[in-house]
Amino acid sequence: MTTIPVPVTGRFDLTDGQWAILEPLLPTGKKPGRPPKWTKRQLIDGIRWRTRVGSPWRDVPACYGAWQTVYGLFRRWQRDGTWHAILTGLQAQADAAGLITWDVSVDSAIARAHQHAAGARKRGISRPNRPVASAHPSRPTTRWGARVAG
Repeated sequence: MTTIPVPVTGRFDLTDGQWAILEPLLPTGKKPGRPPKWTKRQLIDGIRWRTRVGSPWRDVPACYGAWQTVYGLFRRWQRDGTWHAILTGLQAQADAAGLITWDVSVDSAIARAHQHAAGARKRGISRPNRPVASAHPSRPTTRWGARVAG
């Protein structure tokens, strides 16, 4: 695939080295016809810009392509599993190079939650529901209730 050099437009855009690692993991186009107006690198930089900034899709700068095109690529790859395949490929490359340590350490002294964070009531705290028709009706607590009851 011939690569057209695209100048890095923003401080956080993909560098040439990063693009060289990422490009082989991307799916190739299958449709014949008119070439795309925007390169995949520009569109991916637009997706990265949007996820980093957290803005609405309509606010993606025009240098990355039309926002509809950027969003369309993002959703298409999200639905067909391309993002997962890219992540898996990058992790495999980094693991083979020894750049990933898969050790997980959890310090229970730090990972604490407030006692109310669980949200559900505990069995010992809540009273069990009384049956609807109990064998022993409760005693009337008011004078008028006592007169009616007998």
